Amino acid sequence: MNIAWFLVITLLISGIQSYIFTKFGLLRLKYTRVFSKEAVFAGEEIEMVDELVNNKLLPIPWLRLESNIDRHLQFPGNQNQMTDFQREELHRTLFSMLPFQKITRRHKVCCTKRGYYELKTVSLTLGDVLGISESFKQFDAKAVVTVYPELTAMEDIPLPSHSWLGNIMVRRWIIEDPFVIAGAREYSYGDPLNSVNWKATARTGQLQVRKRDYTADHHLMIYLNFDETEDIWMPIQNKALFEKGISYAASIANQSISNGISTGFGCNSYLIEPFGQSTDPNVKLSVRIEPASGKQQLTYLFDTMAKLSIDRSMSFNRFLMEDMEQRNNTDILIITSTLTENVTEKIRLLERQGNKIELLMLTDDSDANHDKMGKGEEKDEQIS
Repeated sequence: MNIAWFLVITLLISGIQSYIFTKFGLLRLKYTRVFSKEAVFAGEEIEMVDELVNNKLLPIPWLRLESNIDRHLQFPGNQNQMTDFQREELHRTLFSMLPFQKITRRHKVCCTKRGYYELKTVSLTLGDVLGISESFKQFDAKAVVTVYPELTAMEDIPLPSHSWLGNIMVRRWIIEDPFVIAGAREYSYGDPLNSVNWKATARTGQLQVRKRDYTADHHLMIYLNFDETEDIWMPIQNKALFEKGISYAASIANQSISNGISTGFGCNSYLIEPFGQSTDPNVKLSVRIEPASGKQQLTYLFDTMAKLSIDRSMSFNRFLMEDMEQRNNTDILIITSTLTENVTEKIRLLERQGNKIELLMLTDDSDANHDKMGKGEEKDEQIS
């Protein structure tokens, strides 16, 4: 009889505690999640901070936090092998909390790829002391991080040997600024008389003219061609090649703006949702940022490149046609993996309008290595 009562009391206590934790366990429970930085470059490491607060007298025996995280936000030590078809992985964290306790956990996260990552919700599962029952609730826990393209060293970018880009970096294309005076110099044949500095002439006894400082006149526009074939309805196959193109564009923009060159960017791709959307959901707006200088412009370019979709809004030929009327006296660098007759014709038209254009051809690393191997084999055959 004593054993029977013991079993009854045990079952009763088990049922009561299960009901209490199921009914009240998730009440007055607050969860927040943030990233330590709003924007980083690809390959950098940041922290994801979980903060959980139990604002009640009831303790929490165990609490499991689960959230879907993009596979390009990697947690060190995670050995899970993921296929290319899996976009997200499940991140789990376990907690045990006392009454009115606040717990903060920091997780190292490596941002492996360019993009805009938004974490929206998290699932909390609470269990009782004996593990008899569980209760579940989903919380809104928005956290956002923008991952800029990885920067490539300028010497690793395959610019042509005759490239004028290096001259832009040192402001080769310059004109005298009539509003900036940098001193005086001796008169030279052809100098206008209204530039004579009479005070300096009287002081030195020789005819002197005002020496004017210089200012950069040209602007740099970087274009990235997302055409893999002339058929714009065909999906892009070699996405890694265009990721490399974005990296080149970001690196060149970083270098030129750092040297005080007014720089812009354009491409025949479009921004991921919800950015850059038109009033017509079926229309994808191409990207075009006019040249400007300064840190704010560079941040704007990085942010735009981070949110680019590896897809096309229109053909590159049509994209250049839209620039025919508004683009003149501009230095244009076109990063492309293909060059069609129509695009070549548009480049000639742009050059006739006073623009200086240069091409940076994108090549697949695997193809380049294959070509090197092929040349090596031909050389061995010739030697033998």
